[in-house]
Amino acid sequence: MARSQEPRSCGVIIVHGEPVKSFLLMRHHDRWDLPKGHVDPGETDVECALREMEEETGIPRDAVQLDTGFTYTQQYQVQGTRYGGKRSDKVLKTLIIFLARVDREHSISVTEHADCKWFPWKPPHKIQERTIDPLLQQLNDYLHPPKQKSK
Repeated sequence: MARSQEPRSCGVIIVHGEPVKSFLLMRHHDRWDLPKGHVDPGETDVECALREMEEETGIPRDAVQLDTGFTYTQQYQVQGTRYGGKRSDKVLKTLIIFLARVDREHSISVTEHADCKWFPWKPPHKIQERTIDPLLQQLNDYLHPPKQKSK
């Protein structure tokens, strides 16, 4: 079965504080992750991200402010079996993460993960080299852009 589009997942990095004091990660048995999931037919990337956040954390959509200036995109190869292909098939998957700000650290209702944790914002972060760390580095660069030298 061939899919008409490459798989796409969307989610959020939830931060608290201005300036940022902490951020939320979800715990799988073997790694840290974000609230995220696959885009449903007819759903926008933002709608997907907010739905997944609400489903996986219990934080209602109206409790966050999306910062539309920040988007993190990552593409990587996954096995085709999950998307109707053979095990030997490789499919390019796109992940899009949006920045969601909350006014306080919410208590989380964990539904699809083993646990969660509010991490203190103290860059540089060393949590997961290939997945979480590049996102946090890009977010730090966004939150603290280099100052332009005046001439």
